[in-house]
Amino acid sequence: MKQLIIVLLIMLNGSVLLAQQAKSYIHQGNKLYQEKKYKDAEAAYRKAATKKDQKVESNFNLGDALYRQKKLDSAGQNFATIASSSTNPLVKAGAYHNLGNSLLTGKKYDESIDAYKKALLNNPKDDQTRYNLAYAQEMLKKQQQQNKNNNKNNQNKNNQNKNDQNKNKNKPDKNDQNKNNQDKNNQDKKDQQKQQQQPDKVSKEDAQRMLDALNDQEKNTQDKLKNRKLKGEKVRIIKDW
Repeated sequence: MKQLIIVLLIMLNGSVLLAQQAKSYIHQGNKLYQEKKYKDAEAAYRKAATKKDQKVESNFNLGDALYRQKKLDSAGQNFATIASSSTNPLVKAGAYHNLGNSLLTGKKYDESIDAYKKALLNNPKDDQTRYNLAYAQEMLKKQQQQNKNNNKNNQNKNNQNKNDQNKNKNKPDKNDQNKNNQDKNNQDKKDQQKQQQQPDKVSKEDAQRMLDALNDQEKNTQDKLKNRKLKGEKVRIIKDW
């Protein structure tokens, strides 16, 4: 019987010693946290979290240290674990509140709203959570409006690009147009050279008229010469007696 008592006393003393160690780590972590040495505070809280009796408090503080280091995902997971495992409504409310803060900072507004609502279910009198909920809802509206505007702008831009593409498609290519103009100029030069090298082609009627005109011109010329001889020169008369 005495041996059993001694064993119980040893176990009790061991538990007290472990609890004291956990409290010591928490106290150390709190001091570092106040000094804004969040990484060192995180290490102290993790040591305290290994002690069963101080697991909730140390994990809560650990989540705060992670949040201050902008480790939002890790902090959120930590608070979510506390909220789902605790049976104390105030602890659950505090964990959901801090979870909402982590999500809100990460601009996950939908999820933060859900976390704040769960916090209020466990502690309806928490005005700070109610304020954060309203703020998250307002930020969600702005985000949705911004996304709507961005989608509209992107749609307008796509339509403009499509119109520009259609215009460019219908508009003749400058290089092709220059090439066509060059080809046309080259063809005109060839035609001109060909016309210079080959005699002009005339119709049969035009050729006859040209021939008649030449004949008339030749006849007139001969008549003029004949008349000039008769009028201008004296004829010698040779008598043969």
